[in-house]
Amino acid sequence: MKTILVFIFSLCLATCAFADGSITGTVKYEGMVPPKRFIPMEADPVCYAIHKGNIYLPSLLLGKGNTLGNTFVFIKSGLKQSVYPPPARPAVISQAGCDYHPHVIGVMAGQKVEFLNPDGTLHNVHAMCRINPQFNASMPPFRKEMEVTFKKPEFMFPVQCDVHPWMRAWMAVMPDPFFAVTGQDGKFVIKNVPDGTYVVEAWHERLGTKTATVKVGGNSSQKIDFTFSETN
Repeated sequence: MKTILVFIFSLCLATCAFADGSITGTVKYEGMVPPKRFIPMEADPVCYAIHKGNIYLPSLLLGKGNTLGNTFVFIKSGLKQSVYPPPARPAVISQAGCDYHPHVIGVMAGQKVEFLNPDGTLHNVHAMCRINPQFNASMPPFRKEMEVTFKKPEFMFPVQCDVHPWMRAWMAVMPDPFFAVTGQDGKFVIKNVPDGTYVVEAWHERLGTKTATVKVGGNSSQKIDFTFSETN
């Protein structure tokens, strides 16, 4: 019995010693909230019918207490050089409702990305890359899905539909898995972070960037918050 207890204790110590931590936090918006901008959809009856009218641009997605969604948070520096294999599961971007979902997305270099068209109308996917090859692919109603792979890391480029000019998403192709995108509640979690001291950056398409330094050790969770305003 004593031998078993010693083994379990040793195993626990080994596991704890190599456990990874996490970085969590909340992103908020501070200041006067600008008026919402409408997206006019009358030009495409299918889009207009889906929403029963017009919708708002998603560039400033605020939640209760002015939490800020669609913010990309990632480890900018401090990681040791390593090779991180891409996930086997593809990332998915849907064009449902004549809009891109999600509006901001991070994928890993070499990860498959599926574009879906469930709308029953013509879309096209125009990836305006600078490092990876650009492409502009038509997705008529009968083409329900398309799969592509971005092979090289490339930070934040727009993906837009030339048929519907309001349709725009932002994509980051990352060399590692240490990133997250906030929902409307402004919260983010970056998991399985190795021990170290890191510069973490929060990026917003309209409000710019904020950075913070955080030290991760053991299996602890380190919390950092970001606040944006129109005057950043």
